[in-house]
Parts: sequence; structure tokens; C-alpha cells
Amino acid sequence: MANGDALLNALQQHLWLVAVPLAVGLLLGLPLGLWSARSPAVSAVLINGFNALRVIPSLAILFLAIPYFGLSFQSAAIALTLLVMPPILISTDVAFRTIDPMIREAAHGMGMSPVQVLRQVEFPLALPVIIAGIKTALVEVIASATLAAFIGAGGLGTFIVRGFALYDNAILLVGAVPVALLALVAELSMSALQRSVQPPTS
Repeated sequence: MANGDALLNALQQHLWLVAVPLAVGLLLGLPLGLWSARSPAVSAVLINGFNALRVIPSLAILFLAIPYFGLSFQSAAIALTLLVMPPILISTDVAFRTIDPMIREAAHGMGMSPVQVLRQVEFPLALPVIIAGIKTALVEVIASATLAAFIGAGGLGTFIVRGFALYDNAILLVGAVPVALLALVAELSMSALQRSVQPPTS
């Protein structure tokens, strides 16, 4: 029973470690990606900046946050937010940038306002690519949230770290299997959502 409670508690912590960075990443990444798609100068700064972040290992970002926020959930959430931002921002930029300008012109020619064009024309066309970026971010953060255990922020990675420390594969799998299942469910569900919003090709 105690083991079951510990697993449930770790799972809840892990889901929070996924949900909070993803929510912040969406709130920041979507508008920044749209802004980037509208401005080449902004795109050069944002895309290059966040691409640079992608080459920094997640564990390194976690440890860089420790001096400022300590061994805490906050440190892990900030580091994981930096992890989810690039795929969301870049996919949003690409999604809006690759829309045929003729489509926008036709919508404006029909008397639609810029806001109507964005909401009714551009966003539905961009949505499949945006969801692809969100899917990448979600799967990455589910896996990377296990690293939060190294700074005492909990999650399923606690069992993985403990299993390595004790050379006990059974304990390790208690953490690894749920993480793998969460990532698989995220991949399949987001892929299904992406297909459901894909505009008809004919």
C-alpha cells in the first residue's frame, strides 16, 4: 500500500512537471511564434536564440537554475519550460510562414478583417503544424521530467534514480515503464488530434 501511494504521488508530481511547463510554453510560444512569422527581424532573434537552447542538455539547464531557485519544483519547471519552448515556437513560426499569401489576399478581398483572417483562415490552416510542434514538446517534457529527481523535485524519475543507485532494475522499471507509457499515449493522442484537424486535400 505504501509503495502504491508513493507511486501515485510520484505520478502526480510528474504530471505537474509536465503540465506547468507545457502550459507556460503554449502561453509564450504561440504568440511569439506568430510574431516571429510576421517579422523577419524578430524571427532571426527568436529562432536562433531558442535553437541555441536546444543544444544545451536538459540536465545542465536544471543545474543552472539551482543557484537562483534552489532544489525545488520551480527550478525544474523553469528548466523544462525552456525545453518545451523551441518546438512550440518554431512550429508556430513555420505554420504561419508557409501559408500561401494568395489565401490571405483572397480572404482580405472578401472583406474579412485581419483578426477574422487570423482566426478563420490562417489558424485552421496552421493548426496541424502547430500541433506537431506541441506533440514534440509534450513527448520531450514527459521524458525530461524524470531528470527533476536529480534536484529533488520528485516525479517518476525518483524511482529511476533510486533504481540506479541500488542497482535494482525492479525499482528502476517502476519509474521507467509509466514514463514510457505516458510518452506513448501522448504521441498517439496528439497524432490523432493532428489528423483530425488536417484540412481536406481535395
